[in-house]
Amino acid sequence: AQEGDPGQEHDITLFVKAGYDGESIGNCPFSQRLFMILWLKGVIFNVTTVDLKRKPSDLQNLAPGTNPPFMTFDGEVKTDVNKIEEFLEEKLAPPRYPKLGTQHPESNSAGNDVFAKFSAFIKNTKKDANEVYEKNLLRALKKLDIYLNSPLPDEIDASSLEDVSVSGRKFLDGDELTLADCNLLPKLHIIKIVAKKYRDFEFPPEMTGLWRYLDNAYARDEFTNTCPADREIEHAYSDVAKRMK
Repeated sequence: AQEGDPGQEHDITLFVKAGYDGESIGNCPFSQRLFMILWLKGVIFNVTTVDLKRKPSDLQNLAPGTNPPFMTFDGEVKTDVNKIEEFLEEKLAPPRYPKLGTQHPESNSAGNDVFAKFSAFIKNTKKDANEVYEKNLLRALKKLDIYLNSPLPDEIDASSLEDVSVSGRKFLDGDELTLADCNLLPKLHIIKIVAKKYRDFEFPPEMTGLWRYLDNAYARDEFTNTCPADREIEHAYSDVAKRMK
């Protein structure tokens, strides 16, 4: 079959980190990011979980020294998450597959500091420092919330008499999920589960942009069905999120 021939299917397997039972999908936002991209592309693919405690020898040979996620695409091994994303966007292109890149470059960097602020917050064990770390996390979340509530240029119709002051879009870059969402949503999900479990922290209800975004995301199979089980995420952080003294 010719490249781009509508009859051609690719042979794709995504290797993701296994959970602590060695079989189910483990806590790994990078694995989920690629899982979401492949699902959104509408391509047929296989998912194999890799137990890091007992990494099978055939996988050692396939991608030596590499931890998941990695992918085989028509027999070729791909290992770097960012490069895999670029490769899939280029290889699985319109008209057959949807384009997942963003229209607005700002969407790619929205929320890019949230996960680092969360990590510092969750790793802190000193009670008297908790407030500072929590404020830093809230500040990063607020910045994301403001972006989600700010109308995108295409929401503001120049000829319309109505003044659009608050965005009504579903996701970071509009009403469709993009690569930016595949990157950010798995991280927000981890924050939501872990911060509640170990620090009794929840996203403030007044962050309406953030909540609109999450509600829309949880309504999509491509996101909810690629999330690891809550207990997997909690277990992954059980050593990191130590009790505060």
